[in-house]
Amino acid sequence: MGIEKHLSITGTSNVSWKDAVVQAVAEASKTIDYLSSVKILDQRAKIEGRKIVQYYVDLDLAFVVDRDRD
Repeated sequence: MGIEKHLSITGTSNVSWKDAVVQAVAEASKTIDYLSSVKILDQRAKIEGRKIVQYYVDLDLAFVVDRDRD
């Protein structure tokens, strides 16, 4: 039986919400092994004038615990 842990992280992008998710997962994968899923919890954006300038996504990131790891 596997054990899965969950982290809450926030991704940002000046392109789109999708890019914020992709960037957050890519960055997290640099230091977290065995990523297994991501769930979008919330989305929001910063507006300046009449334009969205920053996209934010709150994510639930899951990874599998390696019981055999030293």
